[in-house]
Amino acid sequence: MTTLETRPAPSTAIHPRAVARTGLYSLLAVNAAVATWFYVQAGFASNTLIVLGRLCGLYGALLMAFQLLLVARLPWLDRRIGMDRLTAWHRWTGFGLLWTLLTHAVFIVFGYAQASSMDPVNQLVNLAETVEGVLRAIVALGLIVMVGAVSARWARRRLAYETWHFLHLYTYVAVVLAFTHQVAAGTTFTSSPLARAYWYALWGAALAAVLAGRVALPLWRNLRHRLRVAAVVPESDDVVSVYVTGRDLDRLPARAGQFFLWRFLSRDRWWQANPFSLSAAPDGRTLRLTAKAAGDGSASLRYLRVGTRVFAEGPYGAFTALHRTRPESVLIAGGVGVTPIRALLEELQGHAVVIYRVSTDRDAVLYDELRDLALTKGAELHLVTGPVLPDRLAPSELSRLVPDIADRDVFLCGPPGMMAAVLRSLAELGVPKRQIHFERFSLAG
Repeated sequence: MTTLETRPAPSTAIHPRAVARTGLYSLLAVNAAVATWFYVQAGFASNTLIVLGRLCGLYGALLMAFQLLLVARLPWLDRRIGMDRLTAWHRWTGFGLLWTLLTHAVFIVFGYAQASSMDPVNQLVNLAETVEGVLRAIVALGLIVMVGAVSARWARRRLAYETWHFLHLYTYVAVVLAFTHQVAAGTTFTSSPLARAYWYALWGAALAAVLAGRVALPLWRNLRHRLRVAAVVPESDDVVSVYVTGRDLDRLPARAGQFFLWRFLSRDRWWQANPFSLSAAPDGRTLRLTAKAAGDGSASLRYLRVGTRVFAEGPYGAFTALHRTRPESVLIAGGVGVTPIRALLEELQGHAVVIYRVSTDRDAVLYDELRDLALTKGAELHLVTGPVLPDRLAPSELSRLVPDIADRDVFLCGPPGMMAAVLRSLAELGVPKRQIHFERFSLAG
């Protein structure tokens, strides 16, 4: 098997995540400055509330374009930041966008009501009837409020993912309606052809990023690689591995630790996409995923037929050796979170210590492979079993298993509770944050 072995970046090198994060912040800041300059050039209204309302609308539109970039799934950003972090940024930016646009609407309505001596309700109706694009803006704001409501934690937990995702798609309708409102009614853009051209270019680039990352690239890769199920291998009573083959897989830029959104094109599964990590380093011939039966999607994998067509989006994730900073590493896995850990062990250079946390020996998925791979690579393997309490990955236990843990990179994947506990232990042991790499279990597992 041929795998890609990587050396850690020099300790003085800039972390890839810091480069990407700085690039995103700089892009947002530069466009905010440019938009503000055009706003100032257009002149100010005589009413302070209208001035502030228009500025909130302008910045809200910028945040909306930034939102599109965060969810575009562009490979350069995804490999450096990771889909889980980009999604978290998207979530919090979305709530900021919601409040910014609500403030825009309130200030504009009350500002014009103050100037015309009308009550706010009649002023809103008057604006909708007399100003081009305002009615579209009201509909767009209503859609954004609806999406924000269903994205709140209390609502999100009560909705099936497919329902939430379908409702979330209305955001794109809101984007189109909001954009047409801006170019029709925004004084910043109606007064300057240059500002108008800039706004079209900005939004064109944001929408092009979404179409490229979420539509064009997945379609092109699947047409090129023609993925099919090559084998289905039960690993235990509730865990199964699926081997996928295709054309020119050596040209697919997948790395150990990454995951795909897998869609198996059978009659009863074609509409369902599930995120599963690669459980073996890509070798240019096959891809392997290993999943535990935790829901209808993963439970039905063992009934897949050989030859079933596969549509895979990805690879995604920043849980890779690209982020290494030290020559030696510690790999900590919990439960089926071992899948990307096992793949990473295959790729990493340097001495590694693998800690595998499970309840019982029977829960140790892929343990035989880990043991053989650790023997081949000269790595240490510790299987930690037992109940959740006492904490068997407490600081004292980790320092006993890996005395020099603060001098190593730590790769961590497992259930949320276990990951939170290990992260607290690592902080107590003084492991620098830049040496700690983890993937959210909901995306990696």
